[in-house]
Amino acid sequence: MIRFEHVGLRYGVESEVLRDISFTLTPGSFHFMTGASGAGKSSLLKLMYLAHRPSRGIITLFGRDMSRVTRAELPELRRQIGVVFQDFALLDHLSALDNVALPLRMAGATDTDTVEHCTEILRWVGLGHHLHAKPSTLSGGQQQRVAIARSVINRPRLLLADEPTGNVDDGIGMRLLYLFEELHKLGTTVVIATHNETLIRRFNHPRLHLDGGRLQVVPAAAARGG
Repeated sequence: MIRFEHVGLRYGVESEVLRDISFTLTPGSFHFMTGASGAGKSSLLKLMYLAHRPSRGIITLFGRDMSRVTRAELPELRRQIGVVFQDFALLDHLSALDNVALPLRMAGATDTDTVEHCTEILRWVGLGHHLHAKPSTLSGGQQQRVAIARSVINRPRLLLADEPTGNVDDGIGMRLLYLFEELHKLGTTVVIATHNETLIRRFNHPRLHLDGGRLQVVPAAAARGG
């Protein structure tokens, strides 16, 4: 699904934010991404969803060398990736339902199917009574759940989430992790950046741990403390 080979990333002339990153994620795997603030988690996620190109090294995604992918081919690849941004990236003029429906409508789904599926997923994340609310009328935690619903609505091959439970209480956070687990069981490869040790211990998955721009892959049992 994803392979990084000796990847480095720097912004401008600054020193590298990520240094000599190498790992492989198999299709259908589930990893937490951990590390202190400033360790490079958001930068690594940006490389995974093709927002940046590396300064050096090779990234292979869906079996393709990203250095050989043209700009015209990027949109099709990105449609196979669900992303939960820290800033939510919702469209203010659209309702919660219409924000969630965007990926399906772009893929050509019928309006009847779109409304049905989007209503179901919004109910699952606890927003069944806010289908027609605009983002500006929702709390930060509610906006985050809309963004999560949008990221998973079309069952992406790869799901990347940057602190998806950061603005919700533990009960909602657990519910969201169960949603990601269900996608994982259906074959989606999942990577979740988080500081929430409670969720990490509850869901026993390996970690991609960043420290000072370098990566260590921690097996699931070790991540749990066993």
